[in-house]
Amino acid sequence: MPKRDAAPIGAPTWNDLFTSDPDRAEAFYTELFGWKVDDPGPQYGGYKNFTRDDIPVAGFMRNDGQWGAPDAWTIYLSTADAQRTVDAAVAHGGSVVYGPMQVMELGTQGLITDPGGAAIGIWQPGQVQGFGILAEPNAPSWFELHTRSYDASVQFYRDVFAWDTHTAADEPGFRYTTLGEGENGLAGIMDAASFLPEGVPSHWSVYVQVEDADATIAQAQKLGGAVIQAAEDTPYGRLATVADPTGAVFKLQQP
Repeated sequence: MPKRDAAPIGAPTWNDLFTSDPDRAEAFYTELFGWKVDDPGPQYGGYKNFTRDDIPVAGFMRNDGQWGAPDAWTIYLSTADAQRTVDAAVAHGGSVVYGPMQVMELGTQGLITDPGGAAIGIWQPGQVQGFGILAEPNAPSWFELHTRSYDASVQFYRDVFAWDTHTAADEPGFRYTTLGEGENGLAGIMDAASFLPEGVPSHWSVYVQVEDADATIAQAQKLGGAVIQAAEDTPYGRLATVADPTGAVFKLQQP
């Protein structure tokens, strides 16, 4: 997929890592994916960017514990009006974690939860549109919600983000809806009520495309990460779930 200047409205446009150990996260991800780090300066509160070939692919910042939240990756959906999106989220069964909040001239961000309790970020672009590479090696490739409230969540993303939804599967044990259709899909929602472990809430996940999932898993383990779900072949590629050294979970996709 070619580099892109901006994400369609409602589509994933950015992802970042909330980590209790930024130095360790920097070492882990730069070694694992060959990313480099761009530090925009202290005026951004310690927020830094990961880049691939000098193009932004993700961000990261310190989790100082004041939110009481675990280390995790967050996905942001593009919006033309952050305040309107926040208002719509509340009107359609979601809640507001924070925002909208302007980030200097870069854009406006917020964090909301959907009816299933999954957190999802919003980003109204200013000078920064989001990641410039998608579905290439060592770059984000797919974004997926595992939810205990499938029907309500699908309707929420239609109502709040104007998703053009398509039913990819609707059978016992596997219900799946996508934003866009087929090869033009941009994100997915899976009914996970039957298999999410007790205590694991509904959540969004980011996939990173790799050339060799098994080799990447082995490298992640050497760097202090852990395997949550071993690599397996699927119709969508060879997939795996990994945690970084502080427990933030992400997925791998080998086409």
